Amino acid sequence: MIVSEFHIIIDVLQIVVFSYITISVLNLFIFSFVSLFKYKPHYAENASPKNIALLIPAYREDDVIFEVVNSALSHNYPKDKFDIIVIADSFNKSSIEKLKKLNIILFAKDFKISTKSRALNYALDNLDKKYDIACILDADNIMQQGFLNKITASFASGKFVAVQGHRTAKNLNTNFAILDAVSEEINNSIFRKGQRVLGLSSFLIGSAMAFEYNKFKSMMKAIEVVGGFDKELEMRLLEGNYKTEYLPDAYVYDEKVQNARVFSKQRRRWLSAQFHFFGKKFFPAWKELLANGNFEYFFKAMQYLQPPRIILLGALSIITFLSFFFNSNIWFVLWLINFVLIILVFLFSIPSSFYNLRTIKAIAVLPKGFVLMVLSLFKLRNANKNFIHTKHTYNAFQVKKKRKG
Repeated sequence: MIVSEFHIIIDVLQIVVFSYITISVLNLFIFSFVSLFKYKPHYAENASPKNIALLIPAYREDDVIFEVVNSALSHNYPKDKFDIIVIADSFNKSSIEKLKKLNIILFAKDFKISTKSRALNYALDNLDKKYDIACILDADNIMQQGFLNKITASFASGKFVAVQGHRTAKNLNTNFAILDAVSEEINNSIFRKGQRVLGLSSFLIGSAMAFEYNKFKSMMKAIEVVGGFDKELEMRLLEGNYKTEYLPDAYVYDEKVQNARVFSKQRRRWLSAQFHFFGKKFFPAWKELLANGNFEYFFKAMQYLQPPRIILLGALSIITFLSFFFNSNIWFVLWLINFVLIILVFLFSIPSSFYNLRTIKAIAVLPKGFVLMVLSLFKLRNANKNFIHTKHTYNAFQVKKKRKG
């Protein structure tokens, strides 16, 4: 009797876990598959330059900020049409003095509690010039020439109040950097290009993104979060039935994490923000769906519950292997189908430029990445209440040719 009840409990647990994983895998599979199709973003022809506020919130980024600012100063956009605005939080005095000599707008401020949203709001409150577009960069981001022109042309189409550029890796110098770069491109394929192919909003990343200035300023006034301010922006845009465009050919180069310690720290911050926003938006999402028919808001909120891909791949590898020996044939086949689908997700969404020997070598650290991600799940308590900074140090950037794919 006890054995029978035990088997029933195991079967029920397996059904629950299988359902959760299957929904997650199918979601990824659909968007990765449609990302194989071409997507043509909305651009207006011969768009006139708009006034752009290029906002760069930076926390203790003395090592990389000058490379980013000097690159922005040389950007091929009319100089009288964009301002580079650096919010330097907790910088060295020597760095502040050097920044003051550059042709930028500088806000030097040491916040008691440092957050990206707080830095941006401080700048927005103190800017007295009128702008058309607010563009957000991280302190390590380098814009490809023409990026701001494409942003302007997209807004000139009159269809969007928010636009996400194509953020991609500027360094592939370690195995973890390669894996991080691959992960970024998978996100671009699934959550940006794939979503736009099906007419849904692109996900925001937190940088390389732009907004209609007044709309952005009004939304930011109500946002005060430690992590995941881009997720809050996403939900507010969807609540207002605004679509976010994705520009796959508008590149911004971003530093990728270079070691296990930073990888774990960064993923812990991301996971914390993801689960925090799932809990925060769960009931509002149902209200939006049932009261207003806002399916996309509901769908986005539910996606926050989706486990990271590396955990899905690792879990399915283990479960499928064990199922072969200890499960019924039917269950083994079902788990195997999920395993094949998650492999196809990776094959569909990874750009062809990463199919090389260096990536194969980097795959060797995947098991370590899986363990670090699992361990991160046990360190999420209060993680979204404390500012977790990922320091950038890579400043040997050289402009690369645009990768295909």
